[in-house]
Amino acid sequence: MNKLLVTGAGGFLGSAVCQAASALWQVYGVVFSHSSALNPHAVFRADLTRHREVKRVMDSVLPHAVIHTAAMADPNACQANPAQSGKINVDAAVFMAGWCADHGIPMVFTSSDLVFDGQNAPYRESDPVNPVNLYGEQKARAEVEIQRIYPEASVCRMSLMFGDKPSARYQPPAILLKQGQKIRLFVDEIRTPLDVYTAAKGILLALGKSRGLLHLGGAERISRYQFGRLLAEVLNIAPDAIVPCFQKDIPMAALRPVDVSLNIEAARELGFAPPLLSEILHGLYK
Repeated sequence: MNKLLVTGAGGFLGSAVCQAASALWQVYGVVFSHSSALNPHAVFRADLTRHREVKRVMDSVLPHAVIHTAAMADPNACQANPAQSGKINVDAAVFMAGWCADHGIPMVFTSSDLVFDGQNAPYRESDPVNPVNLYGEQKARAEVEIQRIYPEASVCRMSLMFGDKPSARYQPPAILLKQGQKIRLFVDEIRTPLDVYTAAKGILLALGKSRGLLHLGGAERISRYQFGRLLAEVLNIAPDAIVPCFQKDIPMAALRPVDVSLNIEAARELGFAPPLLSEILHGLYK
């Protein structure tokens, strides 16, 4: 069985990728501070900003493919920590791409819909980027550098993701709603939400089959507020538990674009077929 190395294996997306890949790959996970509950074949603890540590792991495993999901993915944290977030989101990703290029193995780098400014959605892969926050800038820089040093790599721009299991930085809204809490959600932020399990399948589909940029998003354009109302309906919770608000109502270090919904026609041509949101939510919570 071929060996797959997944960075961020203890994170929200990385753990889902490990789970989805385990039937076809011998999965090796790389974590920093979080443990992986999905028991890959082996788990390595490494600081991805220390290239010697990364090279030691890569040389030890000698994977047949790499999926790089690890990132500092909180835009506010990136804005507050530009140097450290740059080392993680740009330098580490480029170093790993260089290693994969040297060894001629498939690689997927997970980027973000936040490379766009939100003014011309839905976005195709060929549309120009123009990020409005530092996280988006870092992802855009990493995209350019990875494609420069390893054109065969797949760069998957991920949309807003959701799931039913909490992680270190993600608390499923359904848990909060079931606890009787109210949730404030933006009416002026539009995305193409995608459940993390379908996202993982899309990444594995792209591995070795897609070259360059690929958009992986959900089947529907919807605001965060509309998504919350749909979730409340599936959970049979009163709709007033979802409180509408605007981005300006909540102070944030990082600006947010208004509409970064993704066009996923190219991914569909590869066989990517995200279900409708109502189907996904009923599957998760019914």
